[in-house]
Amino acid sequence: MQSEHNLIDSSRVNGTEVYGADRQQIGHIDHLMIDKQSGNVAYAVMNFGGFLGMGEEHQPLPWKSLRYDTGLGGYVTDLTKDRLTGAPERSDTWDRDRDYEARLHDYYGLAPYWI
Repeated sequence: MQSEHNLIDSSRVNGTEVYGADRQQIGHIDHLMIDKQSGNVAYAVMNFGGFLGMGEEHQPLPWKSLRYDTGLGGYVTDLTKDRLTGAPERSDTWDRDRDYEARLHDYYGLAPYWI
């Protein structure tokens, strides 16, 4: 079924389920990170793991790694839970560290969003 809209409000993206390559739910989107210069969404920060909200991890997923699946009502990625847990570790300043972002995109096999 085709969506009526081409755009979605960011508040509606937050909380949307994320499904892995096996189409099993692996987490949900906590928030989006938007590039100040271009205005494009750079990352969806996904919560995964943990139990009842405790021990959850946050992992930035390059926006290009997600596609919306209307049948699932969520975003699908070719990544697996194991691949996510092996991603480069974030620092508190990851959102200001181009070297980290380059490593992250390289790890996921994607061109950086700023190129």
